[in-house]
Amino acid sequence: MLNKSSSKASGGKAKLDEVTDILSKLKADLDANKLSPKKRAQLLEDLKVHGRSVENADPIFITDGLRTLSRYAFESNHTATSQEALRCLANALLLEPKTRQTLVTLGYAPNAAEKFKSEDVNDEFLLSRILFLLSYDSDVNYEHLVNDNQLAESINKALERHAKRYSKSSRRLSQMHTHPMDLMALSETLKLMFNITHFYPDLQEHFSKSIPHIFKILVRRKIPSPPLLAPVNYLVNALINLDLDDEKGQQLKFLGQNAVFPKFDHKVNAEHLINILDNAIVAYSEKELDNTISPLLTLIRRVYEIAPDGVKKYMEWLLLPTDEERSRPLGNSDTLSSRLLRLSTSAVTPSLRGSISSMMFELSGKDASKFVHNVGYGFASGFLMSNNIQMPENAMEAHANADAEGIPVNPITGQRLDMEDPEKGEPMTQEEKEREAERLFVLFERLKATGVVDVKNPVTEAYQSGRIQELPDDADD
Repeated sequence: MLNKSSSKASGGKAKLDEVTDILSKLKADLDANKLSPKKRAQLLEDLKVHGRSVENADPIFITDGLRTLSRYAFESNHTATSQEALRCLANALLLEPKTRQTLVTLGYAPNAAEKFKSEDVNDEFLLSRILFLLSYDSDVNYEHLVNDNQLAESINKALERHAKRYSKSSRRLSQMHTHPMDLMALSETLKLMFNITHFYPDLQEHFSKSIPHIFKILVRRKIPSPPLLAPVNYLVNALINLDLDDEKGQQLKFLGQNAVFPKFDHKVNAEHLINILDNAIVAYSEKELDNTISPLLTLIRRVYEIAPDGVKKYMEWLLLPTDEERSRPLGNSDTLSSRLLRLSTSAVTPSLRGSISSMMFELSGKDASKFVHNVGYGFASGFLMSNNIQMPENAMEAHANADAEGIPVNPITGQRLDMEDPEKGEPMTQEEKEREAERLFVLFERLKATGVVDVKNPVTEAYQSGRIQELPDDADD
């Protein structure tokens, strides 16, 4: 809390004078060491309040002020003093981007990485935020921090501590890691990991130890509402950059188990990610979904790519339309697969459309025929054409798209033919039939012109075979 004098000096020159005075006292005490720890912490707390806005707080954001704060942050043995100084630094780096390079030039990035070895959750939160902010607008070298100051190992240990709160034997499991500082520290650490692995891909392997910890937290946390609230979104993002693939022997074996497909339940992680996706599609509007669930879809696709056959089959069953859904045109029910299909053609989800169609294509073994069968020609055609994938020759044949019981399926809608409603309403007039035939002729000519698929125009074929004949002028009579 501010003392009486500082509460009066809330702005203008008075604020500037007080900031200058506080920093002068703190700087002098670095050598004199006459202030009590309580007084020192109080001065830093007053400075923190003033530093929440840049106006009339210039001395905090210049080299001398940052050096003074850094010495208290990284050299003080008194926890309260150190943490108040760290808070001042974190605020400064957030509000004034130029201070980030200044702090790096002063040489304090390694100090921050060394101090990250602390197991104090408040230190973790503050140091993660500082190191995260330094990843922008500065030339800090994270390779040095990882190799010389063991930053990756410190991050791995921090995430391991968070994961222990989710142990089945933990008495705190019922609390689901709800302490605000725990959650904020976890989020900041995950954000830091994401940026390091994003900007320094060669350092990704140093964080493989965290894969089981991240999945453990993700799976054992109750899905929030909305589903991608922090820290869930940061847990998903952190996994995207990590090497989950086992082909090069880099997929982590954790206590004899596979980190992504654990021995006790190979499908548990994949299933939970799909459950989050299912909840998210219901919770967010289409416009929100375009940016919100893209990382989640990317992670699901990466997990599917490396999954064992049993898990792949399970993921396909959860995400692709089932035969039970074919009693109606695909995309018309309220299942996850139907909602995904509708999003794949939505006008307000331009980024999401391609991701969903790509995922469905991958779930179909990247086989165009299976893809058309799984989602229907109507949903498949646009993706295949835009990606220059050859259209199956039998794509428009109902028997080629029969379901598991061999019942023919409408190749356009994906609906079983025996479940289609009989034709209702007035029969088409001769003029309407002619217009429809003309429309189909034009559509097929356009399709042939793309060069993607070589099909015979059914209208031309019918005319050549004699099934369409010129009518006499008095036909209507």
